[in-house]
This record gives sequence, C-alpha cells and structure tokens, in this order.
Amino acid sequence: MTDFLTSASSKGLPTSPSTAGSPSPRAGHRVRPVISQRPGDRMLGKHPPGLFHPPGRGDNEFEEKDSGAGFMCVFLPAAGASSQASRRRTQALRLVSSWSKDHNCASRTDRCKDRMNTNTVPGTWKRPDVVTVTDWLAPVIWEGTFNRQVLGRYYRRQNLTIGLAVLATGRTADQYLELFMRSANKHFMTGYRVVFYIMVDALSRLPDLEPDPLRTFKVLPIKGDRWGDFHLTRMSSLAEHILGHIEDEVDFLFSMTVNRVFQNDFGVETLGTSVAQLHAWWYFKNKDIPYERRPKSAACIPFGQGDFYYDGSVIGGRPLEVLTLIEGYLQGVTHDHKNGLNSTYERHLNKYFFTHKPTKLLSPEYSWNAALRPPAQVWSVKATRLSRRYF
Repeated sequence: MTDFLTSASSKGLPTSPSTAGSPSPRAGHRVRPVISQRPGDRMLGKHPPGLFHPPGRGDNEFEEKDSGAGFMCVFLPAAGASSQASRRRTQALRLVSSWSKDHNCASRTDRCKDRMNTNTVPGTWKRPDVVTVTDWLAPVIWEGTFNRQVLGRYYRRQNLTIGLAVLATGRTADQYLELFMRSANKHFMTGYRVVFYIMVDALSRLPDLEPDPLRTFKVLPIKGDRWGDFHLTRMSSLAEHILGHIEDEVDFLFSMTVNRVFQNDFGVETLGTSVAQLHAWWYFKNKDIPYERRPKSAACIPFGQGDFYYDGSVIGGRPLEVLTLIEGYLQGVTHDHKNGLNSTYERHLNKYFFTHKPTKLLSPEYSWNAALRPPAQVWSVKATRLSRRYF
C-alpha cells in the first residue's frame, strides 16, 4: 500500500485525505466552476427532450413529446405557483386541447389534464411501481420512462462520441472479456460513435473480434494488478488515461467491470453529467444497507442517513466528472490507510455519491444480477452481471 501512495503522488494523483466536499484541484487540472451548492440546482433545465422530466424545474417551457402514438405532453409548474405560471398552465391546456381535437384524441387530453392538475411527474404515471425521481430531482431511468425516438433525434444532432472502459486481467479476462466485448459491440450505444478502452495485462488475452462500423477498439496495456486490489488498479489506471487522452476523445465515459453481458439496448437515455447505477439487490431489499458505519473511515455514512445503495460495477458521466469521482475514491483510500482502516471500494463510492449527488441514476435493469430472478418491476434487463466474485 505504501508503494501505491508513493506512486500516486508521483503521477499527480491525490493522496491527501478529504472526507467531504469536492477534492482539491491539482496542478494542470482544469477546474470546473461550481454553479450552486444546492444539489437540485445541478438538475434544473439540464434534461434532454425524450426524458420525462422531474417537477420543480421552475418556469418550464413547453416541449413536444412524440411518443410514437401521436400524443403530445407538456411540462408544467406546480398549481398555484404564480400568476405567470397559472397563465402558462391555462395556455398549455388550451394547446393540448386544440392539438387533440385536430388529432381525434380527446380522451388522451382528459388524462393529460388529470396528470397536470395533480402535478404528477410525466413518466411516473407509467411507472408508479418504482422510484422515477430522486429527492434532488435526478431522473431514475427505467424502461417506460423515456422516449427512444425523441432522445435519438436530440442526441444524433450532438455528434457524440461515447467511451466505454473495461479492465480485464488474469483469469477474469480469459473468462469474461470476449463475451463482454461481443455483447457490448452489439448493444452498447447502437448507432453512435463508441471508443472501447480495453485495459489488459497481456495482449494475448484480447478476443479475435472486429469492431462494427462507428466502433473503435483501443487497447491500453497495464502491468497486472499493480496494487494487489482490483478496484485500485481499475480506478488509478483509468484516471491516468483520462488525463492522458480520454478527456479529449469522448463526450461521455462509462467504466464497467468485465463480468457483464449486454442483452438489450444500453442507449443514450443513460447519458448524464454524473451517472450512478442502483444496486439490483439492495434497491429492492432497502434495509440493513451495508454502508460503512465506522466514524473514522472516509467512507462513513452515519446511521439514519443515506439515499440509495449504488452498484460499483458501473460508473459514468462526463470524463472529468468521472475523474473527480476517482480522485475522491483514492483520497478516501489514502485517508483510511493512514488510520489503519480498509473499507471497500463500493462503500467509498456510496459515500462519494452521498456527498456529490449524481445527476442521473440507472435502475437495476441496467446491471441485473444473473443469480436473481427479476421481479415484476424489472421490465427489460439491459445488462446482466454473471458473477460477484472478484468484483
């Protein structure tokens, strides 16, 4: 562990402890301005069309939502919010009513009025069985809470490149890498430019696989499990490559563990500034959550506090946001090491997302455990984790 601290310091990675707030900027690191200290403020007005937006966005503009069935929905402020907001509500209802008459769908207008009058989140009426929005107004992405066609039209105009980083060493590479790559090549961000960053300890472990159009494979050799810990190796290696080249190559970046098989479209509905994955088991159990409780640990979340329990096998967001998350994790590990503690990667991740609220949460559909039978709330499994061992 001492070698890790020395090496991290020499590479410019953080080694000083920080248990709350944002990590300190480093030399040469681009500092991003802090817009607001209120968690919800990061969300306001930031959602693309096609996602069913959470309430509380202030004076919402009308946005067309073509669901493929010819139904337009508008997003409104809370009833009685202000005279201006009330006028907007009246105008919106007239707009919907006029549009519906032209398209012979009066019954849909009545349903839309009911939803507006109760200030319901558009989307929750489709998924009342699950949490679709957090207390800090971040959307939780489930099947049925987004419109693929509208999102596709929006994001294709952005000319995006998305990165997917995976670390595969030793026998985990032999066992999982080819299946991971073949399924990701087929289902991950179909129709968009994708760069796969494959971190391996031996080129001989790479599968014989040709990338599809718009796909690029980049092999990033590493020197085995450098710290004797899979997650330290994964995070520190990824941080080096983000600083070295990834931040200039992609608009969004995901990092996933290799024990994963994509089964359905893992699409642009998952893109966001800071993306967290809900844990498949603990989301539904929701009691006795295994947070770190020792007060001296940097990963500690006190009893009675906490939002969700997040799955550490998937993280995502803008490259520099992912880098900030990694810095927070490495600082927490350093702090615990100095205090003779050793908390888990996933607990450090949960502490980070507790103090730095993610702007988008992925439902357990995006990282389902193959050992569990999907409950009725899971409509469409996008990716399955094959084993918990080593991860």
